[in-house]
Amino acid sequence: MSGIVQQDQTKVQVVASGGCHDCGGRCPYFIHVKNGKALRIEPHEDLKACARGYGYIRRVYAADRLLFPMKRVGERGEGSFERISWDEALDRVATELRKALETFGPSCVLCQGSSGSPGRLNNPAPIYRLFNKLGGCVYRWGSASAEGAYFAAKVTFGTHAAGHTKDDWIHSKLLILWGLNPTENIWGTNTSLHLLRAKEKGVRIVTIDPRLTNTGALLADQWIPILPGTDTAMMLAMAYVIIKNGLEDRGFLDVYTVGFDVFKAYLLGEEDGVEKTPAWAESLTAVPAKTIEELALAYATEKPAALIPSFACGRTAYGEQFHRAGAALAAITGNIGIAGGSPGCCDIPPVGVSPGPNMPSSPSLIPIGENPFEKKGPQEGHPLSFESRSRFKVHNTKLWDSILLGKKGGYPGDIRFFYVVCANPLNQLPNTNKGVKALRSLDFIVVQDQFINATARFADILLPVTTHWERDDYMRPWLGGDYHLFGNQAIAPLGEAKSDFEIAWELAKRVGIADYSERTEREWLEEIVFSSEDSRRDIGDYDAFRTAGMARAKVKRPVIAFEDQIRDPKRFPFPTPSGKIEIFSQALADLGDSRLPPIPKYMEPWEGPRDPLRKRYPLQLITFHFKTRAHSNFDNIEWLKELEPHTIWINPRDATPRGIEEGERVRVFNERGELWISAKVTERIIPGVVAIGQGAWYRPNEKGIDRGGCANILTRDEAGPGGSTPTNTALVEVARCEG
Repeated sequence: MSGIVQQDQTKVQVVASGGCHDCGGRCPYFIHVKNGKALRIEPHEDLKACARGYGYIRRVYAADRLLFPMKRVGERGEGSFERISWDEALDRVATELRKALETFGPSCVLCQGSSGSPGRLNNPAPIYRLFNKLGGCVYRWGSASAEGAYFAAKVTFGTHAAGHTKDDWIHSKLLILWGLNPTENIWGTNTSLHLLRAKEKGVRIVTIDPRLTNTGALLADQWIPILPGTDTAMMLAMAYVIIKNGLEDRGFLDVYTVGFDVFKAYLLGEEDGVEKTPAWAESLTAVPAKTIEELALAYATEKPAALIPSFACGRTAYGEQFHRAGAALAAITGNIGIAGGSPGCCDIPPVGVSPGPNMPSSPSLIPIGENPFEKKGPQEGHPLSFESRSRFKVHNTKLWDSILLGKKGGYPGDIRFFYVVCANPLNQLPNTNKGVKALRSLDFIVVQDQFINATARFADILLPVTTHWERDDYMRPWLGGDYHLFGNQAIAPLGEAKSDFEIAWELAKRVGIADYSERTEREWLEEIVFSSEDSRRDIGDYDAFRTAGMARAKVKRPVIAFEDQIRDPKRFPFPTPSGKIEIFSQALADLGDSRLPPIPKYMEPWEGPRDPLRKRYPLQLITFHFKTRAHSNFDNIEWLKELEPHTIWINPRDATPRGIEEGERVRVFNERGELWISAKVTERIIPGVVAIGQGAWYRPNEKGIDRGGCANILTRDEAGPGGSTPTNTALVEVARCEG
């Protein structure tokens, strides 16, 4: 336990901490503790927590916390468990793991980690380290949130760190929030505050979204509703208007980009005979041609202008094209590398970048080593191809097929043993009902978590994990940011919960890994704090950092992506093959995949507005980030659920013909499944589209109908060609619940 709380426990201790989960922020705060119990949190003076942060105390002390190791005693998925000792639990896991490896080899083991922990020590990395030392296994690949953006940014700019810090927004004349709702999904701590400051300064704010979100309602000057999956078409039409009016920044294009002329020919219809006019886009997007033209002209002339793309639009079929098209728009107008602008592609600033543990650029993690399973054969195919990236790993959307089909289906192995850490894949990955079949087919499942969530109900062994209030850890801002956090342990672990690192270390001993760790957990933490260049720059004394709980980055503010490349392109080329912004990518041309063209193009989405399947399922579904949840975290916290009811948004034009009234229970269904949920009948969503907040826990009745409102019952387990997870591409029907 941190020395900060080893004082007189009868007095109130104030402990510097922060974090929460993958909520869109990473907020510092102070925990007030007395007699070993947390009483409340106090916000930081200028980096403010959201409702989830204030509700975290109820999560820590929730009545349904998983506090002891458990073993399954009923049918898999029934959720029946009994308490066992740690020795019995870890011995059983070790026995089953060794048996699987000795019988079938590393390709039979699948390890699923995700973003369910904010710490840089305690997260999936300790378990990854164990499996890699044990001979390897099959991992998943692809950010469920942002792979479309990552792919596009790396192809176009050579890096996914392609955004500005939000304090730059006051320098813009026009802000276009494309699919972004920071008043609810945060999008970096204090983003709403920076947005408010921009508005107070007179910056014009436009929001483009199928819903009039709270951000749009409170702060936008204009809401442009759009059909899901068609955003790229609108962007292309804006580029067409800019070029036809001679407003492209030719000087910028000549110096900093390659491929503009090829892109221009496509826009003008020289490639396919179709000019990408506003009228063409209107027929696809439902956005009036006049609105598209006006916004295009404003974006080209009201400079500097910032197009801020949400990851949500990239979570559609061919969502990679949305992010590529945004980058092209920003380049055409010369809004890259300047104060008040934005690269328009992947809004992660080049400071405090904090990607997941599977990404090679990850700073500040316990080293996981190489996966021996992935070294068994030569790397084949184009490095950008989906097939090449899936040779030894499984994409998010194909997790269930990989279990059900195995090697015969073209997957890396025949999975028998499944280890889940910091993740709830049954709830959070597409096609939940297929996931149920997959989980029931496995020999053994281990879930390491803080609650018995949807996935945990299918486990053979449950391992209870501490929250970040019950351990020390180092944290970095979500989405990047100019500060570092030290989360001091505020309270003793509840029940028999252990940290992720401690669980991995104990398990390593049982499977015979003598060299798992040469350091204690405390020693690893100090090593991790200073393991990256920026943390060594920003954090001086370790103990002082722990006491303060936060250190600011020593950087010039605001931080502007590609400022050096624009100022001195010879000295600072872009990290692309050409050294420039690649509107045309030769790497994609060499790939030869028509679904990933070398220039940004509009690709007709499956289950989109023109799919013939609409005759049967006429409504497009989007699954948005919910105000009181961080993915599936917090769904069981009643205090937060009272703040925002879980509903399906539906326009009156769609509700009235179906006889649906406000608050009425409705069926939402397609060929993949059915859920029941209350209706929110509102003009704040475009007709033809319905919306359900993602993350509600899957709670099926005896007929398999989900009563919890898990949106992934309805989503399709199909990936974008660049690795995006299209949870905003699905067709459904909605009807009244009878009886």
